[in-house]
Amino acid sequence: MAKSRNEQLVEHLRDLQVSSPDIEAAAVVSVDGLTMASSLPGNVEEDRVSAMSAAMLSLGERIASELGRGSLDQVYIKGEKGFVILSAIGEEAVLTVLAREQAKLGLIFLDMSRAVKELEKLV
Repeated sequence: MAKSRNEQLVEHLRDLQVSSPDIEAAAVVSVDGLTMASSLPGNVEEDRVSAMSAAMLSLGERIASELGRGSLDQVYIKGEKGFVILSAIGEEAVLTVLAREQAKLGLIFLDMSRAVKELEKLV
């Protein structure tokens, strides 16, 4: 039996987490702030993550455009307990990743770009 789009999205998120052990959680969010798929821990509110991810991506796109930086590739947030990295998936969605404080960001960026290419086929 064929897998649903949601099941395929979740499978890609889990694959991303397996390929990068420093990734603690991931979600695919629509640009209007709705969760499409996630592998977030139970203590994280999906709705809040989705709304904030969409807002940050929108703001990042506006900043990149208005300051002449071209189209947005990623939004990167560093906190004392780790990172939040947002990457556009085409025009309609965002890949949100939560990474550990000691994460090797180069590897995460590489894995995220690979995941985005696969997720674009599904979104």
